[in-house]
Amino acid sequence: MASLNIGIVGAGIGGLAAAALLAQDGHRVTIAERFATPRPLGSGLVVQPVGLAVLDALGAGDAARALGQPIARMLGHAGKRVVLDVRYRPAAPGLAMHRAALFHLLWQAAARAGVTVKTGAAVTDSPLRPGGAGRLILREGAPPLGPFDLVVDAGGAGSALSPLHARALPFGAIWGHVPWPRDAALPQDRLTQRYLGAHRMAGVLPIGRLPDDPGPRAAVFWSLPRPALDRWAETDLAAWKAEVAAFWPEMAPFLVPLTGTADMTPARYSHGTLRRPFARRLLHLGDAAHRASPQLGQGANMALLDAMALAQALRQGPADTAAERQARMRRTHVAAYQAMSAAFTPMYQSDSRVLPLIRDHLLAPLSRLPGVRHLLTALVSGDLMPPLGR
Repeated sequence: MASLNIGIVGAGIGGLAAAALLAQDGHRVTIAERFATPRPLGSGLVVQPVGLAVLDALGAGDAARALGQPIARMLGHAGKRVVLDVRYRPAAPGLAMHRAALFHLLWQAAARAGVTVKTGAAVTDSPLRPGGAGRLILREGAPPLGPFDLVVDAGGAGSALSPLHARALPFGAIWGHVPWPRDAALPQDRLTQRYLGAHRMAGVLPIGRLPDDPGPRAAVFWSLPRPALDRWAETDLAAWKAEVAAFWPEMAPFLVPLTGTADMTPARYSHGTLRRPFARRLLHLGDAAHRASPQLGQGANMALLDAMALAQALRQGPADTAAERQARMRRTHVAAYQAMSAAFTPMYQSDSRVLPLIRDHLLAPLSRLPGVRHLLTALVSGDLMPPLGR
């Protein structure tokens, strides 16, 4: 396999994972990151078994297990009724982490592999030069980067290169992370959620620890419609805490450290998929190629799998057709999870009065059947179908 010069836009989860994997294979990799100091966005996430396999390939799996918190179960209640109960395989739990911890591990993996990072480099275009080499055009007349044999767009939802026009979802959430309270009544081996119809969802996720802090932490979230998200900064925090405590008393101890609305970050979600996430010597991956609600807990894992597929595609053939091969590997898996996210999300985050009844009185009882339980386990684990195709 010939060594290539590869340019990657974005130092997020997908960009760092792709950079480290490709550099490990002997390619020369440069990341263009628009922030002067790269940083993770968001609070907690779950690295599913398929994503953990990618971290193992990067040599970061053991360090991730040391920082993260194994998750054996996802449990959700509507009133006293259990309406979500999904268990992982005992030998393959989910691994809940703070995004900053995962970012730290991927940044280290990229540095070990010899990846070059250009910060403060906001990419606006990536035209092909004669002969097929791509350049990265930067904002405000800065000298372009390249030429590159392959350009990888991992610029996320704000990518300037991606043609994806995603559909805004009507509900999002506010997220924060706090120390795990000593008097917490919730167990640390599961994601716990509580619902009121589909218009209210709250959750607590244990996320292990940060690299420089040995104390266990939790991610907390509270769903809100988009207009309320836009007004979150003006919210009376004390009144909101009282509302949460009345809705779910067990969540109240997790909110004690919050002193202002800035401690909770609004997250707005969208849904969409590029039908053709590639062009000649250009590949879009992660949120630049497909976006969905985090309801199935697959966002970070999809980016990790996209990165692994690209590394395999480059091992199998020339750079000219690697992006198309990567897209073929990922097409079925991405399409299936996008479809299921579109189907399930309105049952948990919408103004519908009918869908929560279907969820609570039809789907919840069905989910307890042995065959359906196994399907749900495979669904959350990320391997309901082969992640990299056949």
